[in-house]
Amino acid sequence: MNKARDELFRSPGRGVREFDFGAETARVFDDMLERSVPFYTELQDMIARLAGDFATPGSRAYDLGCSTGNGMLSMARYLPETVTLVGVDASSPMLDQARAKLEKQSMPCPWRLIQADLNRGLVLENPSVVVMNLTLQFIRPLYRERLVRDISESLPKGGCFILVEKVLGQNSLINRLFVRHYYDFKRRQGYDDNEIMRKREALENILIPYHQKENEALLLDNGFGSCDCFFRWYNFCGMLAVK
Repeated sequence: MNKARDELFRSPGRGVREFDFGAETARVFDDMLERSVPFYTELQDMIARLAGDFATPGSRAYDLGCSTGNGMLSMARYLPETVTLVGVDASSPMLDQARAKLEKQSMPCPWRLIQADLNRGLVLENPSVVVMNLTLQFIRPLYRERLVRDISESLPKGGCFILVEKVLGQNSLINRLFVRHYYDFKRRQGYDDNEIMRKREALENILIPYHQKENEALLLDNGFGSCDCFFRWYNFCGMLAVK
């Protein structure tokens, strides 16, 4: 099936407004992800394989910020058949896309979708794996520590939290270089400079990244015994934390 092409920020008449996850974005989100996230398909497979390493029979694997369900589809290939996949997202248009996609597949394990605002917290039932793929960066910093602590307290010993985020460089020079190379990547995917600029401005107060070390501290200070980086590409970082 052909994906709708992401041209949300192509028109100069669009004006700068805050980025949102409504119907307009949901319609083109798969294309946006593939053209905006380096190694997107490989990253999804890495997350899914790690989830399979930690998922225990009869438990639940949560994808917090599941958007259109791509992560759930990837994880389903590696999970025990008795694991229930749970996708959580605040956006009903994203969940509509995910539901339509999942219902077309022959899923090897049970699944469900939940609409919830993670800024308000979430009760996790019997999780062994929790994934947040480019999601925590959209949670207001005021609520991040509480959310990570809730995840940690819900997981059993040996459970895992897989976190992927855009991160800041350790100093201004490194950060500028990482951002410059990321924008070069986006140009190679067909985005022009105006699209890149408009999207950056739209995300200004919505996507708030931390340094990698800040995310490490967030995990280790809130109940996780160990964590390590399993993916790094300039200003993108994937971390595996184990309870």
